Amino acid sequence: MKTQQIQNETSQRIGLPDVIKGVAVILMVQVHLMELFANELIYGSMVGKISLFLGGPPAAPVFMAVMGYFLAFSNKHLSVSLWRGTKLILLGVILNVSMNANLLIKSFQGNLDINPWQYIFGVDILFLAGFSIILISLLTLVFKEKLLFWLIAILVFGGLNRFLPEYSGENQIFKYTLPYFSGFYPWSYFPVLPWMTYVLAGFTLPLLMKKKFIPPITSKFINYTFVISFFLLIFTFSFGFRISYILEVYYHHNLLFVLWTFAFLVFWLILFDYLDQLFKNSNVFVYLRWVGKNVTVFYVVQWLIIGNIATEIYRTQPFLQLILWFVAIMLATSAIVWGIKRFRLVT
Repeated sequence: MKTQQIQNETSQRIGLPDVIKGVAVILMVQVHLMELFANELIYGSMVGKISLFLGGPPAAPVFMAVMGYFLAFSNKHLSVSLWRGTKLILLGVILNVSMNANLLIKSFQGNLDINPWQYIFGVDILFLAGFSIILISLLTLVFKEKLLFWLIAILVFGGLNRFLPEYSGENQIFKYTLPYFSGFYPWSYFPVLPWMTYVLAGFTLPLLMKKKFIPPITSKFINYTFVISFFLLIFTFSFGFRISYILEVYYHHNLLFVLWTFAFLVFWLILFDYLDQLFKNSNVFVYLRWVGKNVTVFYVVQWLIIGNIATEIYRTQPFLQLILWFVAIMLATSAIVWGIKRFRLVT
């Protein structure tokens, strides 16, 4: 009863899971376009840097933290959770092959000089989600509700990657499995270290509330927290912004940036709590909620479109065309997802 009460209170206020997941995946769409479609002039400009930032802290960390939060309330049997994580990993492989189908075909035909395995086994967010579900399910068997263990895990997963040796051998199994967990490989975008720390943070939040390390979520508490996080971010924004647009640093960031992102997540979630209270019934927020409810399908479909088109127009598009591409892909993705859900092609 107590955990259900915590879930209800948090979901009604700070959580707003569907809205913030919808915002996160839309921001992912625009940053994928910036990374793959935009010409070098736009990509290196302030517009490009802002786009990369918006596709950074407000996107993947938000999505993973929300996933972790709801994992905390899952009563599924261990075998069910392990299979759920495995399915996401398999979906990640299928998506990698499908979204890069055009590129892989050209590579196998000899028209592109690339290493196809780095695209087939590229470490995208679905792999992170799958491994996170598996690892948290296993950690729960040991940690149970021992808060200290979970807090230590957050710090370890957030900072350990910097201290692990880099594999430099030629064993192909190691070369393409280690990037899922750690290292600084260029095809590893969301390795478990440090990215699972955001899932752990969301997972640990209900436990912090249950053990009263966080006060009851009242309007007064939320207002104070929002103001504190706002001013903290104002004074440190240049740090977080700079790391977010240097992608090789962002994808393999350190514990200090993890802590900065935690502060950003607090600010971002409360901001959208306020906005949702004001505009809950507006068409925009109804749409965001719909996207959030269908976030996995939406994410897969947009990558299938963007990934295959990118092979033809990689890093060639000016600003106006980027806007047109964004509108077109959002419309196409929304229509396809609507059709998939309407005719129940996936559950």
